[in-house]
Amino acid sequence: MTTKLILCDCLGSQSIDSERLCGATGFTAGPVMTDACGSQIEQTAKALAGEDQVMIACQQQSRLFSELAEEVGAEAPAFVDIRDRAGWSDTSEKPAAKMAALIAEAALPAPAEKTLDIMSGGTCLIVGGHAAALKAAQDLSETLAVTLLMPNPSDDIEHATGFETVAGKLSRAGGSLGQFKLRIDGFQQMIAGGRGAPVWTQARDGAASACDIILDLSGDTPLFLAPEKRDGYLRADPGSAPAVAKAVFDASHMVGTFEKPLYVRLEEPLCAHSRAEQAACTKCLDICPTGAITSAGEHVAIDPMICAGCGACSALCPSGAITYDAPPVGTVFSRMHTLASTYRKAGGTAPRLLVHDEVFGTEMISLSARHGRGLPGDVIPLAVSALAGFGHAEMLAALACGFAQADVLLAPKTESDVIESEARLAMAISGRDNVRVLDLSDPDALSEKLYGAEVAAPVQTPVLPMGSRRQVTRLAAKALQPEATVLTLPEAAPYGAILVDQDACTLCLSCVSLCPSGALGDNPDNPQLRFQEDACLQCGLCSNICPEQAITLKPQLDLTDAAFTQKVVHEEEPFACIDCGVLFGVKSTVERITEKLANNHAMFSSPDTIRMIQMCDNCRVQAQYHSDNNPFAGKERPRVRTTEDYLSKRKDH
Repeated sequence: MTTKLILCDCLGSQSIDSERLCGATGFTAGPVMTDACGSQIEQTAKALAGEDQVMIACQQQSRLFSELAEEVGAEAPAFVDIRDRAGWSDTSEKPAAKMAALIAEAALPAPAEKTLDIMSGGTCLIVGGHAAALKAAQDLSETLAVTLLMPNPSDDIEHATGFETVAGKLSRAGGSLGQFKLRIDGFQQMIAGGRGAPVWTQARDGAASACDIILDLSGDTPLFLAPEKRDGYLRADPGSAPAVAKAVFDASHMVGTFEKPLYVRLEEPLCAHSRAEQAACTKCLDICPTGAITSAGEHVAIDPMICAGCGACSALCPSGAITYDAPPVGTVFSRMHTLASTYRKAGGTAPRLLVHDEVFGTEMISLSARHGRGLPGDVIPLAVSALAGFGHAEMLAALACGFAQADVLLAPKTESDVIESEARLAMAISGRDNVRVLDLSDPDALSEKLYGAEVAAPVQTPVLPMGSRRQVTRLAAKALQPEATVLTLPEAAPYGAILVDQDACTLCLSCVSLCPSGALGDNPDNPQLRFQEDACLQCGLCSNICPEQAITLKPQLDLTDAAFTQKVVHEEEPFACIDCGVLFGVKSTVERITEKLANNHAMFSSPDTIRMIQMCDNCRVQAQYHSDNNPFAGKERPRVRTTEDYLSKRKDH
């Protein structure tokens, strides 16, 4: 089944080359309309009623066209915005190539969303002692099961009939929508009934409770990290009536069953968090804004109920144990490749990529197009659900698949530190200054920044970004710097080698036994320390646990095939057993131990005991067994008593 395009030049406000668009995308299209949502809506209805799949190049009237498709009994059409994102542009370049790229990208199949159900019964805890809190409790009591938590018992409060009133301090709170767990100290309940001032129960600490929704009108410090990202937790300034009203409105709609996206996927065996209770990588723990990631032994654990889906953990994870899954990273790679390849197929030469979030960035582009200069003809926008998850691998993939430049437009609540550090790493790997982070909130300033940029030539031979983020990084680096061998990277980069102080290293192999990625290895036949650079995560575990502090990290990226093979970084001569000649241990280590213990320790005061240090395990046991001070020797074992012995002492025998 073919895809049919419905094209409209929006009252002649944009130029559309239908033939060129169809040639680059492989779709079909009828005559370009001028008013598809108005005077020509009957033609639109006829096009929708056909047997072909339909894509309408208009996002603004998507609701109208969806209702129209339902009326004519047709399947819901797909939509793509080529007006605000391409057609409305202050540029002499015809936008056909850019439009074709956007259409091809919009036609890519969307992966199925992974979700879990959240049940909210409507139990709501309102925290606050102000009049605003009491008013909110009265308003919400009609739709929710409300409990008002006041900091102190008050004699002035009236007996409420629609909700429960308690006093105390919320000392601990955890969870999210539908599953909040609470601890209240100094807990007191108002006793219903009676005349005059209300009566309160005796205060007690450690009262445990649970609720589905928390409305915080205390005006104090938020109960959670990144409170705006915690589902079910609403917070407003009690002195701002509009803010309180909005919070009350939002709380009233948090009843029922909701779908929570599963934003990230965790592969526990790949996690390099720790080994044998020795700390290693903590990047995800340090960056998570909501505290959804916690330590769980040798790996981390992610609470999907608390995770807000910012994607920062996936961008920083060196091993790929955490990957963004809404959508998967492969989808982002495919979208960028489709945009770049279709742009070139339609006649474009050097496109630029503008990455933005789905809300703030989309609005910025729309305002710039309607009231300003719009985007330049060579700037292709890409909306992503998790802006902080667009890390160095994605930036490099964009450059490697044919974009001359990659710009990331920050949103007000984006974790900018992550994106900026990832951009620096991407530029260090690419060897080019063509990755920018734009912190702008004015559409005109955005246009000025984009129109005034000097654009370098894109990569000569674009590549198809496939595989894991580490694999794509290596592939992109080789495409961007084909002559390079080893790239020096900034500190804390997830790629690199190790430097071993051979004078200090004793080949104890503690680093080998704990290396989480298998980058370090040994040789069962010879005292050797081996290292495979491609597998190294630069987690720092080897340097942390080395008893001799002989290992240091060296951030770099080896682009040669040598990175995939083990190389010897330290080796020594083995020691031959003085009795049987079998090789064991390290010669320098055995000699050092002998020197330190000989005549300096009570257990090694004789030549025979000193010789045992220089024996293999088998010979050492034999020598101990036959020595004068045999530790296995003992007194003669007593004779085993038998039944005859007991019967002989009985008087009846």
